[in-house]
Amino acid sequence: MPATLLLRQSRTLIITTAAVPLALAALADDIRVRRELRAAQKDPLTGLLRRDSYTARARRLLARHGNDTAVVIVDADHFKGINDGFGHPAGDAVLAAFGSRLTAWAGPHAAVGRLGGDEFAVVLALPAACLEQRLAQLVRMLHTPVVLDDGRTVDVAASVGAATPAAVGSRDLTVLQRAADAALYDGKHSGRAHLATTQQLTVPSVNGRRAGRPGTSLWGRAV
Repeated sequence: MPATLLLRQSRTLIITTAAVPLALAALADDIRVRRELRAAQKDPLTGLLRRDSYTARARRLLARHGNDTAVVIVDADHFKGINDGFGHPAGDAVLAAFGSRLTAWAGPHAAVGRLGGDEFAVVLALPAACLEQRLAQLVRMLHTPVVLDDGRTVDVAASVGAATPAAVGSRDLTVLQRAADAALYDGKHSGRAHLATTQQLTVPSVNGRRAGRPGTSLWGRAV
């Protein structure tokens, strides 16, 4: 084999060998950046979507599924009592458990978000014929006691309000969340989910939330 050809092959091998680590490093950086972006979209305690990411996915679901969509708002009941009686780590465990239960209930294609504190929201494809049965299932899940790492058991409960485009007459996420929030308040501590009607749209609101609810001044920024 001519010496010039051997030299060329050697140079090619050297260049290829040097390029492989660079390509692997670039791939590792890309994977790291993607992981960081995904992590930034999620609440670190519950693993649920933060408000902005939840809102974007929720709107896509509403656009795709239309009237076969449900918007669900969930509040943990007596949460301050849990923090006071069991300690804040127990409260965190309850919130994390609620996050896991909401995710399991809604499925992988839903938008499940923690809106702040002990308040959660879910938007999912859900035909009207299955709505009441599925909401009753959710209430049962959210009323199941939470077992802490130290073996103590915490009795938990949640209030649930839901709204659908067909019942409310709108596919706008802000309108549906406001109606679901008002329905939740009407059924607070009742032990069952409350469905919104057009009547809930007449409830006074601030930035798309029921007037008087904590955090109303911030809600409009996300939705």
